[in-house]
Amino acid sequence: MDSIIVTGNGPLQGEIPIAGAKNACLALMPATLLSDAPLTLTNAPRLSDIRTMTALLESLGAEVAPLQDGQVLALSSHALDNHTADYEIVRKMRASILVLGPMLARDGHAVVSLPGGCAIGARPVDLHLRALEALGAELDLRDGYVHARAPGGLKGAVIEFPMVSVGATENALMAATLARGTTVLKNAAREPEIADLARCLRAMGAQIEGEGTDTIIIEGVQALGGATHPVVADRIELGTYMLAPAIAGGEVECLGGRMELVQAFVDTLRDTGVEVEETPRGLRVRRGDGARVRATDVATAPFPGFPTDLQAQFMALMCTADGVSHLEERIFENRFMHAPELTRMGARIEVHGGTATVTGVERLRGAPVMATDLRASVSLILAALAAEGETVLNRVYHLDRGYERVEEKLGACGARIERVKG
Repeated sequence: MDSIIVTGNGPLQGEIPIAGAKNACLALMPATLLSDAPLTLTNAPRLSDIRTMTALLESLGAEVAPLQDGQVLALSSHALDNHTADYEIVRKMRASILVLGPMLARDGHAVVSLPGGCAIGARPVDLHLRALEALGAELDLRDGYVHARAPGGLKGAVIEFPMVSVGATENALMAATLARGTTVLKNAAREPEIADLARCLRAMGAQIEGEGTDTIIIEGVQALGGATHPVVADRIELGTYMLAPAIAGGEVECLGGRMELVQAFVDTLRDTGVEVEETPRGLRVRRGDGARVRATDVATAPFPGFPTDLQAQFMALMCTADGVSHLEERIFENRFMHAPELTRMGARIEVHGGTATVTGVERLRGAPVMATDLRASVSLILAALAAEGETVLNRVYHLDRGYERVEEKLGACGARIERVKG
């Protein structure tokens, strides 16, 4: 099993290109199931989760051809011959549940295993299922699978989510494009990935308005066509690499980054004393030599609030901040599993329920650590950039689910980082 070795090496200097958003791409790829016409996605990230979704779609009879080193995906679902998403694939990734709505809307039946993924809390799929039931689906849960039928097709409905859910919004949005009549999604997720999916579906012929707000209105159409769509930049990768110079010092320009994708995060980062400015090519981040950042409190929230997917990385920054910070996790339970590993590196962290209290130290120490989930893994790499000595990160398959070429991107800015094949 591969490991990554990082040796603290002082300030970073350079530029990092930001890939297409993993979470956006994982919703865009199942959209091919809504149509028998080709769908082409550009700026796709080259990640293990994308390969997992590719395997899932191919198991259903879809064709997925990576082009141009994988950054362009050519998809076609003109010859679906299977409507069962098997456990052996679905268990690897929670986003697999997103094939349910499209298959049900197009063909009136689907069988999908209950999903797996990172162990960061229960994250039930009941909101997905309630939304599809509101559209007229008949659901039966047995033997770990969702058996779904809509023999007369789906029908438009008013769906009010009891809590904001990105995945449930995506599933309902895709399903509603082929439902008869009007569907209104209330308390819908507002994330940029939702707006990106809506733009793609609109290019395929869907009638959608209101994406980016908490109310989305969809007028069902009889069929969707093909489209070519660029995947939006990954705001979580963007925020992660913005934290690299904040932790290690120096100046890095994140190419392709856009302020509107990470405004709440940028506001918080500036509160710590880190400089962030827009450039013609992206966002530039700078932390002056020798200056410790200020401790700053954070509470995660749905977009446009502070992203839960940047909480672990921000905690790494707070580990060396001047003062005491409080990080409150309001989205997922059990999402402080990186705290014990950071403690191994000399961090001072106390976790009580959904709040972590971090007392900054002047310097972390390199240590052998273990990744527990995707964002935790990269938080440990960031911490290692500011640590004395060598840090060895094990179980990096978590990292490969969400970050492409992390060693190359950080190494190009002066970090001493290498992957060791296991």
